[in-house]
Amino acid sequence: MALNTADWIWIVGFFVLWLAIGLCTSRNAGSNSEEFFLSGRNMPWWLLGISMVATTFSTDTPNLVTDIVRKNGVSGNWVWWAFLLTGMLTVFVYARLWRRSEVLTDLEFYEIRYGGKAAAFLRGFRAVYLGLFFNVMIMATVTLAAIKIGGVLLNLSPLQTILIASAVTATYSMLGGLRGVILADFIQFSVAMLGAFAAAWYALDHPAVGGLQGLLNNPVLSGKLGFLPDFNDWSTLVPVLLIPLAVQWWSVWYPGAEPGGGGYIAQRMLAAKDEKNAMGAALLFNAAHYGLRPWPWILVALCSILVFPDLEALQAAFPHVDKSVLGDDLAYPAMLTFLPHGLLGMVVASLIAAFMSTISTHLNWGSSYLVNDVYRRFFKPDATGAHLVKVGRFSTLILMLLAGLLALALSNALQAFQILLQIGAGTGLLFILRWFWRRINAASEIAAMVISFLVAVYFQWVHTAIGLEPLEGWQQLLIGVAVTTAGWVAVTFMTPPTDEAVLKMFEDRIRADKASIPRGILGMLLGCAAIYGLLFSTGFWIYGRTGPALVLSAVTVIAALALSRV
Repeated sequence: MALNTADWIWIVGFFVLWLAIGLCTSRNAGSNSEEFFLSGRNMPWWLLGISMVATTFSTDTPNLVTDIVRKNGVSGNWVWWAFLLTGMLTVFVYARLWRRSEVLTDLEFYEIRYGGKAAAFLRGFRAVYLGLFFNVMIMATVTLAAIKIGGVLLNLSPLQTILIASAVTATYSMLGGLRGVILADFIQFSVAMLGAFAAAWYALDHPAVGGLQGLLNNPVLSGKLGFLPDFNDWSTLVPVLLIPLAVQWWSVWYPGAEPGGGGYIAQRMLAAKDEKNAMGAALLFNAAHYGLRPWPWILVALCSILVFPDLEALQAAFPHVDKSVLGDDLAYPAMLTFLPHGLLGMVVASLIAAFMSTISTHLNWGSSYLVNDVYRRFFKPDATGAHLVKVGRFSTLILMLLAGLLALALSNALQAFQILLQIGAGTGLLFILRWFWRRINAASEIAAMVISFLVAVYFQWVHTAIGLEPLEGWQQLLIGVAVTTAGWVAVTFMTPPTDEAVLKMFEDRIRADKASIPRGILGMLLGCAAIYGLLFSTGFWIYGRTGPALVLSAVTVIAALALSRV
């Protein structure tokens, strides 16, 4: 779709702004590794919280939600809504502990918790596993979404999209470090949310939709609007609701929703001024991520079913788009083609902002692992801060190149989401318990990591290849959780415990109080009630169902007030 001058002013203007942020923060970022990777540990909660939610608002996120809604309706979003339980547990139990640890990356945790050669190996191996392989996979799914948006809106080839989108992102990430990323995130999130609301407004205005009432009353969507799946249809109920709420939230490691915190969420908490700011950042992130942001995407996804009812309709509308990336997730960028010029440029800029926010965070996060937990730990422990920043900038560039190459091999965001869930299946319980259960050791962590990966490889490439009937995704997840959990628990009791002196130093450092856990769990439950209340009361207000909307709005207010007292 051809953009006019007004559209390009938006896009070019934001590119210039992001590069300016990188240049303005480059001097401080280059001083030492703590400044480059943790912005000097002096960030306020509101800026960190917005940065977290900006990172999870990526180009692939509305595509993923659209894919889910078109396949399973609104209730299909429980596959990620269930992770709110994980997020609230992090806020009220683990945020303080992470900030007290005073580590540079969350992988340093291994050596202060376990000690010895096994912990050093675990730290180094997991730095490469997460910082390189896993991180590149995540960035590739984000880049895949950018490819689809570039193909639909800008008529760009996959390679052209990768080169253009990656160049600016890598540049300001290399210059400004985490401080530059966080400051850019604040602007990017504001623009991205404005773009999401504009997209929903014009999607509802499409003639095939007929406004909000036309959408809600259309018989085609009669089975798509419910917040809960059909309880009489077990084939949908089990994978969409029961497995996510009963198993997935505590058992699966997924970026942005790690049980016990971790990854770039831990990085933001470690960058906070103090424990209170770390908690506030995590709470704001979860409130915005689950309670405020989903509905514009959901509305666009529902509208897309009426405008582009199947893949054939999408292919007919966009014949130039490569068939290898044709899927239901393409419907979101397809709906954006109906925006008027000027506004179209702003929305395209918002999607570019979403892409850059996520990619820049993952570049800085992955680079922090490779520099601090591999290069500095094992190859050059006496390196100066300026030298480590140079290595960090170089590794940032390499990560971006690898992600772009891998993106060309993927076909849709939901496929990648399911693969990542399976790789992390069964490891979550260990991450929750390791702060308090002294018997867990480095061998437990190694076993969990290896077993979960092997199970994922088996289901992805071996199971059907040897002639067995394919299993549903939830069945694979359940088996992965069971096998991995049983494996790491068995290894825990078969191997020696962590040295008592190491455990004592760790406990003195984080000052974990087991007596505070019940209060933390109460905070978690109240937080879930408040945010789920906000999410679903908003939905009922949109649906025009005043009674349930009022009830859930009251639940939100009461839970929030109770939470403030807790």
